[in-house]
Amino acid sequence: MRIRHTLNIGILAHVDAGKTSLTERLLFDTGAIGRLGSVDNGDTCTDTGALERQRGITIRSAVASFTVGDVQVNLLDTPGHSDFIAEVERALGVLDGAVLLLSAVEGVQARTRVLMKTLQRLRLPTLLFVNKIDRAGARGEELVRDIRRLLAPTAVPMTSVTGLGTPQARSVPYDLTEPRVRERIAETVAEVDDSVLALLVDGPPGGREPAGGDAPLTADRLATALAARTADGSLHPLYFGSALAGQGVGALVEGMVRLVPPAPAGPGGAPRGTVFAVHQPPKGERRAYLRLHGGELRPRQQIEWHRPGAPDDARGALTGRITALDVVGRAPGEDGPLTPGNIAVLRGLPGIRTGDRLGPPGDDTGAEALFASPTLETVVRAHDPARSAALRAALLALADQDPLLQVRPAPDGATSVLLHGEVQKEIIAATLRDDYGIEAGFAPSRVLCVERPCGTGAACHEIAGRRHVGEWATVGLRVEPGARGSGPVFTYETELGALPHGFHQAIEESVRETLRRGPRGRAVTDCRVVLTRSGFVGPLSTAGHFRAVTPVVLLQALERAGTRVYEPWHAFEAEIPVSALAAVTARLAALGAELSDTSGGLRSWLVSGVIPARQAGPAEAALPGLTHGEGVWMSYPSGDRPVPAGHEEAPQRSVRT
Repeated sequence: MRIRHTLNIGILAHVDAGKTSLTERLLFDTGAIGRLGSVDNGDTCTDTGALERQRGITIRSAVASFTVGDVQVNLLDTPGHSDFIAEVERALGVLDGAVLLLSAVEGVQARTRVLMKTLQRLRLPTLLFVNKIDRAGARGEELVRDIRRLLAPTAVPMTSVTGLGTPQARSVPYDLTEPRVRERIAETVAEVDDSVLALLVDGPPGGREPAGGDAPLTADRLATALAARTADGSLHPLYFGSALAGQGVGALVEGMVRLVPPAPAGPGGAPRGTVFAVHQPPKGERRAYLRLHGGELRPRQQIEWHRPGAPDDARGALTGRITALDVVGRAPGEDGPLTPGNIAVLRGLPGIRTGDRLGPPGDDTGAEALFASPTLETVVRAHDPARSAALRAALLALADQDPLLQVRPAPDGATSVLLHGEVQKEIIAATLRDDYGIEAGFAPSRVLCVERPCGTGAACHEIAGRRHVGEWATVGLRVEPGARGSGPVFTYETELGALPHGFHQAIEESVRETLRRGPRGRAVTDCRVVLTRSGFVGPLSTAGHFRAVTPVVLLQALERAGTRVYEPWHAFEAEIPVSALAAVTARLAALGAELSDTSGGLRSWLVSGVIPARQAGPAEAALPGLTHGEGVWMSYPSGDRPVPAGHEEAPQRSVRT
């Protein structure tokens, strides 16, 4: 059967809610795979990496597809652990809709709420699937009330459950042709659909009684309203089921196909798309996963792409030729171009990275960051110093696949890595060991801080006498504070052309490299570095002399200007029971939080404010004990502030892992 359109659906959830198990069940029940894989057995379709199978968690987004009639559904199974939030962020940018999983036992968890807030912010059509209805302790109506109170006020159940909390649990789809069912669902739909509300209150136009004594709102009319309100993100159909037992999955599939609309076809012309994942084994060919938004792509086609958010010197257009193009869901040997709305795996583009955009620079629709950048930094050293260069190359290769995994040189041959959490560090260590054969030591993680100059400082190195071989370079630099958010800026007061181009380049590159680790060991930002004086001796000076002198002069200028370290802060919201309000606010105050608002009612209160990023983890960890497990914590970056005296961390030392 000819495919009419394609839907790209993401599976999102708190860790251990059953995302991968649901993906396996969807593929099996629709005939896409012939055997049901198991997370416990390590033989699932989407968790293909050795580490994913060993740990039973999803680390990288994976794509699999199935067809229902004339609709192809591409499933993106995303990681659940917060350390891999970058993978989720990239997936959201290419989705037409999402399925958000909850456990019928654990209910609404903190990360579930964070994901839902993001989906609502994007107005992405989202279906809710309550998994594990056959587990002891599973909840039904009580959980629906929690979902409406904490997650989605207009969640509308589309199935009922019999035998809840037992192995005999069954999910039964509601029949819209039954008047009582239709009325119950319509009451929720009417909260966000005025036309349904009017039919419930006023009846048919003109006050006519419907034929046959039927209700004013027909099943078809209600189904149309359900689809329209799901499409605009104002309504969230809710399904109960069990991924392992296959309960409720058929109703969920029908909901995907009927309620999630495909993205509108993009215009023709030059191809436009988003690279949302890059996979490359250490000795294998790079594979780029691309969602096409407009135009068409074919094998052997020359393409142009760019890198949003990259430094100025890396924002230009990049070009390459596709050697192979495998469209997801297409049978082997089936020809035809990649068309808008579909996903393909591209080969033959060694320079392409995750987050790159197909098309010329400036076309960055949808490039907005949704989650936090990394706030932790660690220093990595190879156990065998002779493998330091190989370690850095391996980390750079991993950073190509994950742009938020920033890698930069550190003193004494070490490498600095920015990351989200300790689990991510463990995965990097295991990947280095298993895929690259490199044993590495990781320093304790520390919060990523920055330095800013307090004032203006200048320093200069003059060419000395001929006996000072190795110092044939005159460099004068002035450091000034810059506007907040301006980053490091390098400029000239000297006459351009006074130095050969290679010497100018050596000075600028050395300035930028030195600013990555200032006098206090942090990256220096929001400053202007001005070249005030320069000179050379024709046959004797080399670029190496300027590379040697510039860091010394710049550090002297920074010391004279004075720098201050700034640490990141997070804005937070904590929903807590009334009985725990005093204990929680006292604990937050002890951790240095500043409360901005408290509001609530008889059952719970919402406390919001800001807190140092280094204390956000301890605050979140303390919440369950203070609230008997009922508290919910959410936080996100909110600028930075000076580090209080006495809170500076000691220099890092490498430790074995």
